[in-house]
Amino acid sequence: MGGCCSVDKMFERSMRRREDDDEDEVEEEEEEEEYVDDGHTCEGDYGARVRLKGCSKLVSMFTQQGRKGVNQDAMTVWENFGGVQDAIFCCIFDGHGPIGHKVAAHVRDVLPSKLSAELASPTKFNSSISNDDNGGDESNGGDEDEHTSISSYKASIIKTFKDMDKELSNSFTTDSFCSGTTAVTILVQGEHMIVANLGDSRAILCTRDQKNHRVPVQLTVDLKPNLPGEAERIKRCNGRVFAMEEEPDVYRLWLPDENSPGLAMARAFGDFCLKDFGLIPIPQVSYRKLSKDDEFVVLATDGVWDVLSNKDVIKIVASVKKRSTAAELVVRHAVRAWKCKYPTSKIDDCAVVCLFLDSFTSPTSPKVREVSVDRYVDECSNTDTSNESDEKAMGEEAQEWRALEGVTRANSVVKIPRFACNPNDIGTQNRSTEEQGEEGGG
Repeated sequence: MGGCCSVDKMFERSMRRREDDDEDEVEEEEEEEEYVDDGHTCEGDYGARVRLKGCSKLVSMFTQQGRKGVNQDAMTVWENFGGVQDAIFCCIFDGHGPIGHKVAAHVRDVLPSKLSAELASPTKFNSSISNDDNGGDESNGGDEDEHTSISSYKASIIKTFKDMDKELSNSFTTDSFCSGTTAVTILVQGEHMIVANLGDSRAILCTRDQKNHRVPVQLTVDLKPNLPGEAERIKRCNGRVFAMEEEPDVYRLWLPDENSPGLAMARAFGDFCLKDFGLIPIPQVSYRKLSKDDEFVVLATDGVWDVLSNKDVIKIVASVKKRSTAAELVVRHAVRAWKCKYPTSKIDDCAVVCLFLDSFTSPTSPKVREVSVDRYVDECSNTDTSNESDEKAMGEEAQEWRALEGVTRANSVVKIPRFACNPNDIGTQNRSTEEQGEEGGG
C-alpha cells in the first residue's frame, strides 16, 4: 500500500485535533504528582526495585497488544540497579517468530541479572565513570581515563549480551531456533548514560537546542539487513539480503539456499537458524554525558516507530500533564496512526518506556560530549569492523531510521516467502544510510 500526501495530511490534522482531547483526559494538578506503590514491583539482585509495568517518579511504562496475536513485546525497569541508589536500567524487547513472546520474556527476566553480576561491584559504575573531575580536560588526562572506563563498561555489556544468547542456545525450555527478540537498553547513573541496541527497536532523547526548543536526538540505529555494514557482514557469511516484490522497502535476511526465514533485522537474540549466516547478538553500545538540557528518553518497539516520527513522540511526551500517562499516550497515538495510515493492515504490538532525567541531571552538568561508537567484533570473520554509517547516525543530527513508510506492515519473520528478485545482487539493493531521511523507508 503506497503512502499519499492526502493520507499524511489527514493524519496530521487528526493528531492536532486529538491533542486537545488527550490533554483534557489527563487532568492537570497544581502540586507535584504523587506516586504510590501500584503492586507492579518486586525485588531484584542487590536490592534493585524491578518493574514490569506501571509507573514511578522516574518512569512511565505501557504496552498494548496489536492485531497479530499474542503480544510479543516486553519491557522492564530496574531502579537502584546493582545496588546503586541513583542508577537505573531500562530495557525494551520485541519478540518475533512462533514463540517470540517467550524469548522476549525470558531475556527480559534474565538479562538485567546477568549484567549486574558482570559489573560485580555495586559501586563500580559510580566510581569508575565519575572519576573524571576535570570536565574532560585532555591536558589532565580526563578524556583518556573516562574513555577507558566507558570502554570497560561497553565490553561488559557486549559480553553480557553474548552470554545471554549462548544461554538461549542451550535452553531446553525456550526453543529459539526460529524465534528471537530485539533489545534496547539504557543504563543511567548521575549524568552518565550508556545505550545498547540489538535489532530495530529504538531509543531517542528529548533535549533543548540553543534556542531552547525541544528537539529529538536518536540514540540508536535501526539495524536493518540492508545497512551497508550489516549487509557486508551477512554477505561474507553467505547469508542473503533482499526485499520481496510485494514489500519493496522491507529488506530481509535469508538463508543461503532456502527462501526462509526472512528476518527483517541484522542483529537479535535467538534465531539460531541464521547465526552462521550473518545474524549476530552483539549490540551497538554508545555513551552520552547528560546535561541540564536533556529532559527524557523514550524507548519503544517498532510498532511505534513505524507510524510516529521522533518529533511526534517527543511532542506527545512533552505535552502530558501527568508523567505517569506519558507511555500510554504515545501508544494511543501510535494505534490511531496505524488506523489512519494503514487501515487495511494489522496493528503491530506497541511498547513504550519513558525515563525522565531531571533527577539525574543538574544545572552544573557540563555540555553534552559523546564518545564515538567503538569498533564491534565481527563473529563471522573474528576481526574488528567499524561501521562508519552507524557512527554518523549517533550524532546530534542523527537521521531517523523508519522501519516502514508507505507500505503495509510486514512481520519480522516470513514463514513462507516468495523469491522476488536477484538475491546475489546485494550491492545494488542496499541503500546508503545517508539516503534514509526522516520520511524515508529503512
